[in-house]
Amino acid sequence: MTIPVIKIGNSKGIRLSKTVLEKYNIMEAVEIILKEDHILLKPKAVPRIGWDKAFKKMHDNGDDKLLLPDVFEDENLEEWS
Repeated sequence: MTIPVIKIGNSKGIRLSKTVLEKYNIMEAVEIILKEDHILLKPKAVPRIGWDKAFKKMHDNGDDKLLLPDVFEDENLEEWS
């Protein structure tokens, strides 16, 4: 695929088609990796993306219960005061 370099203000840039952006899940930013003889563009990973929906689904399914009790029977809380 060949795309033209275009003038953007005092700079130059490239435009990526909607199809390419969707295929490679590029939303807001790309990471540019400069190699000796080429440039690599990667979608910028967004940490924790989709966690809100996953947690809601867990809650709806009742999968968000504690696996261990938050206070153990033999725990001495006074030693922490």
